[in-house]
Amino acid sequence: MTKKKSNSTGRMRVFHRYLGFFLAGIMAVYAISGIILIFRSTDFLKSEVIVEKELKPNLTVEQLDEEIRGKVEITEKESDLWYFNKGTYQPSTGIAKVKKMELPYVIEKMEHLHKANTNSPLYFLNIFFGLSLLFFVISAFWMYTPKMPIFKKGMYFTLAGLALTLILLFV
Repeated sequence: MTKKKSNSTGRMRVFHRYLGFFLAGIMAVYAISGIILIFRSTDFLKSEVIVEKELKPNLTVEQLDEEIRGKVEITEKESDLWYFNKGTYQPSTGIAKVKKMELPYVIEKMEHLHKANTNSPLYFLNIFFGLSLLFFVISAFWMYTPKMPIFKKGMYFTLAGLALTLILLFV
């Protein structure tokens, strides 16, 4: 009985170790992009980019809203130029210059990967990664036998972590 338990413990430790090595890069990407996503409502790391779009001429403010994909508030109208919160629009030609705040290319790609959903071909990777993290959670309890003092100390840390998680979820 002990031999079998030891065997499964050893195998779990090997799977845990090599899966950890294999996923080290993607875990770093998720960690970095997750931290950056906290600041998504700010301009942190973003730079201003002016995009020129050729829209239909003589749009209404509501149509301009839809085309720009943002709330357009006209601040000033000159002879043939409308100024709004994100740029300008020339009704006679349909040319709009819109100011956007964009992340650097690599960080934008990292966030795209982090936020992938079922409309993205990357969502299978997110499912695999989530299941791998769940495996890490479960396999961590096979790293040491329950008789060892480090396992007992680890259980106290587990309880503290669960308590912190519940506090963060419900407070």
